[in-house]
Amino acid sequence: MKPRLVIPLALCAALAAAGCGSSKKSSSNNAATPPPSSAPSTTTTPAQKGGGGSKLQLAADASGQLLFDKTSLSGKAGKITLDMSNPAPVPHGIAVKGNGIQQKGPTVSQGSSSTVTVTLKPGKYEFYCPVDGHEAAGMKGTLTVK
Repeated sequence: MKPRLVIPLALCAALAAAGCGSSKKSSSNNAATPPPSSAPSTTTTPAQKGGGGSKLQLAADASGQLLFDKTSLSGKAGKITLDMSNPAPVPHGIAVKGNGIQQKGPTVSQGSSSTVTVTLKPGKYEFYCPVDGHEAAGMKGTLTVK
């Protein structure tokens, strides 16, 4: 009788192995699941390309002078973000104006950043510090959008 039990056990082992194999196929089907989740990334990329845009970095003068570390910036037409870090002991901010646009970011203290995001067409704009008197003292520059 023992030989009869060995055959069913061998058959069970073969079926279990086949079941594991199909579970591996199931895993490979699950591996196909991530591409749909990467599909939204593809959707996001064309939207970013279609909108153009740039992220531009600058900083206030660390010594406290009413200056930026750059007097000119350039970016692609579309959504543009200006990110200004403030290492100075004086509060500063970042703003953009020109061609019918005037957008201000927050005024921030030392160690913080002021950010402003605008949608711009090709042309010349001015970036400046919106704190009273800072622009007049020379804390400004030219933003060229292509």
